[in-house]
Amino acid sequence: MKNNLHVFLGATVADAAARPLHWVYNQKKLLTYIKGKKDFSFLKRNKSPFYDIKTGKVSGYNDVGQVMFKTLIEGHADIEKRFKKNIIKNFGPGSIYWKNYNLRAKYRKVKDWRGIIKGPWIHQNIIETVQNIKKGKELTGGRKVNESDGFCAVLPYFLYGCSFKNLKKIISVVTVSKISISYALAKIHLIDLALKGSKNPIKEFTLKYKNNSYFKNIVKNINKVKRLKKESHPLVVKKLGMACSYPGTFESSIHSIFTSSNYKSAILKTIKAGGCNCSRVNFIGAYYAALKGVGSIPKSWINKTYAANKILKEN
Repeated sequence: MKNNLHVFLGATVADAAARPLHWVYNQKKLLTYIKGKKDFSFLKRNKSPFYDIKTGKVSGYNDVGQVMFKTLIEGHADIEKRFKKNIIKNFGPGSIYWKNYNLRAKYRKVKDWRGIIKGPWIHQNIIETVQNIKKGKELTGGRKVNESDGFCAVLPYFLYGCSFKNLKKIISVVTVSKISISYALAKIHLIDLALKGSKNPIKEFTLKYKNNSYFKNIVKNINKVKRLKKESHPLVVKKLGMACSYPGTFESSIHSIFTSSNYKSAILKTIKAGGCNCSRVNFIGAYYAALKGVGSIPKSWINKTYAANKILKEN
């Protein structure tokens, strides 16, 4: 596909596939939801205990990437400025995301509220980004959490230009966390190696950057995960961290890649492990699409993903 957009398609389809089981932290309960199913992607009934959107739609993680993708389609001048404008349109005041954010604030006052938000869920980094853009701040990215929004935002941007120039600047639009920036860049480097034909991008990355001070801890964590290859994926995810934060979300993704042979098996394995599976599958789906091509993404999954058509049209 043009501009290597099959990689973004890989991330998008994976996110939509995992979305109905997003943020299910009770692994035993999750197993009851998928009992008897070989393919438990795109569950018809939402099982996320936090929010409910139509099956086939993407989570807030991938939607950040969709906003960047829209920005790129519109033109290549003033990308950063227009990306910020589109973030406000998609996530800010007047959007369903912002409406639901205000509802959450209201419900926090209700003791023991356990309801589900109808519609999409806005993430902490994007809440801060919207607020910072509205205030006219130069640095607009969120500071409070170390999560995957930055990677999701920069992936389409990188694929269009396939250059490492300005990546930090784009990531910083939605997160200024040093940890988030370093892991987002590491993911892009791995995808770049895969696109360039490396048979083992993770091994090549660790050898290339083992003495690099910026990626030192990331290489160390990859090697740590390597030693866990024989352990059950759900147990490893529980050990490394089921939530959205780095380094756990990255380490769990690497374990899924280490213990899977293809796109579909890696995504299903990640869904089954529970927790913030959407943040993990965005990277895993992009990685396998870069490594094995567009044909590695199941066609039936592509057909179930609402955002897939827009990406395919740009081919």
